[in-house]
Amino acid sequence: MEKFGIRDCNCASLRRAARRLTSFYDSQLAPSGLHATQFAILALVNEMEEVSVNVIAERLGLDRTTAGKNLRPLEQAGFIEVVAARHDARQRAISVTRAGHAALKTAVPLWRQAQSRFEAANGADKAAMLRETLKELVLDPR
Repeated sequence: MEKFGIRDCNCASLRRAARRLTSFYDSQLAPSGLHATQFAILALVNEMEEVSVNVIAERLGLDRTTAGKNLRPLEQAGFIEVVAARHDARQRAISVTRAGHAALKTAVPLWRQAQSRFEAANGADKAAMLRETLKELVLDPR
């Protein structure tokens, strides 16, 4: 049977790296009780103050269903609340609760430490270049 060169697969390599990096950040954030994905969502909602599921999905590169599933544990923990949007009561808006702010207060220094450890291990320039490269990836050259 033909060999496919899976070790050279861009997708498999990126997924493997993403799992390793997520595991690293999860371990660093563990004392806060948040996973890396939860931290990213909570931090985004905190920055935007009031935001829809669609905007969260768009900003984090998720589909709406995945974003919604990732919001449920945060809502159940009391870190976010879903209420009628100020600008249109028919729409739902997500905002950070007092408990969510407290969780962020614990998590942010841990996240900063994770950032520092990653950059110390890999070099600040290399880390910045990695973020830029990932941002600029062209997936459909047509």
